Amino acid sequence: MDIKKNIDQTNYQNYVKKNMPKSSLLKECAAAFVVGGLICVLGEAINGFASATLQLDEEGVNAFRSALLIFLGALFTGIGIYDVLGRYAGAGSIVPITGFANSIVSPALEYKWEGYILGVGAKLFTIAGPVLVYGISSSVLVGIIYYFTGGR
Repeated sequence: MDIKKNIDQTNYQNYVKKNMPKSSLLKECAAAFVVGGLICVLGEAINGFASATLQLDEEGVNAFRSALLIFLGALFTGIGIYDVLGRYAGAGSIVPITGFANSIVSPALEYKWEGYILGVGAKLFTIAGPVLVYGISSSVLVGIIYYFTGGR
């Protein structure tokens, strides 16, 4: 029994090695860097527009930029552009704030056929939920440590 399992595992590993697409680490890192950088440049352009044209103060500029980037990430996910960008840029598309919007909208779109309650509502935070839970938990922990160390 163990011999058969070992043979099946070896065959599977050989199959995976043979059919796995080859990747160029340098090319993928460069694409991630360029796309992530362009998203950040877009954020800076939004900053300039919000402060110069809309005459917003610093808090208003920050809120406007974040809201617009989240909206654009969700919109581009909904119309299928963000998936193409993600395939090309990899981590460069998921690190900025637009990746957060994509991680919320993608499961909602995938499960919309199950309805608004059991589909969209239940699956909305499938990917982003753990990020939110651990992000909020770690920020509370850091806040407690900061409080007890006297803010030093």
